[in-house]
Amino acid sequence: MLFPADGITKGELATYYEAVAPLMLPHLRGRPVTMERYPSGIDKKGFIQKDVSKGYPEWLERVEVPKKGGTVHHALVSDTRSLLWVVNQNTITPHVWTSRLPNLLQADLCVFDLDPAGDDDPEALRGAALALRALLLEHGRESWVKTSGSKGFHIVIPLAPGTRKGEAVRYANRVGRQLVERDADHLTQEFNKKDRGGRIYVDTGRNGYSATFAAAYAVRPKAGAPVSAPCTWDELASGAALSRTFTLRTLPDRIARVGDLWEELA
Repeated sequence: MLFPADGITKGELATYYEAVAPLMLPHLRGRPVTMERYPSGIDKKGFIQKDVSKGYPEWLERVEVPKKGGTVHHALVSDTRSLLWVVNQNTITPHVWTSRLPNLLQADLCVFDLDPAGDDDPEALRGAALALRALLLEHGRESWVKTSGSKGFHIVIPLAPGTRKGEAVRYANRVGRQLVERDADHLTQEFNKKDRGGRIYVDTGRNGYSATFAAAYAVRPKAGAPVSAPCTWDELASGAALSRTFTLRTLPDRIARVGDLWEELA
């Protein structure tokens, strides 16, 4: 029982991931995966696991990446079988890098995570997301959006082949700074929560080496099993898509209607 208040078992979670696998796998392939695991359900403390050096099946693809003082063996999710193996470890949320094999030092995505202090001002959050979209359009960049499944939204832009990680980090920081300068009363880049003063945090830290963000269609460890789901800008602007609007139990029907809204991201 992973979501006790909702009666959602690991079996139901696995059934969800199996159903969305055709849409989700293109966004996972080639990206090192970090597993957010809750062996005793979301009412108990979970943990983050990067390394799968032990206890993994021989058929599971992995990638060895350097870290300070050694290396880490990340799982790779390239098919439904490997996705379900990850879920069977009580992984509720797979988190992924913004780069893919064969060159993990080159980013193919740039991610902006809008993280509000609470859920009490959806209008300010919506305004921040639309302002970021407008700013990126000024830079000549089309953007895609998904609910975070937690408190905010993830706004993503594709990057040209060969873009180095450092370039992506500098670009994201520059855009984030410009956005905050335009509305410093509601937005901030302060990392420490105590320094944010209730403002929306424009998090650009998802773009560095080994940094991750919740994969598209990933379930989050929150009441109701919300999903980090691609949505349209019209849905965001109208309020039809809030940070936790889509859930494990409602998303399959939505996918049957709208398909993968991130299909053309690449």
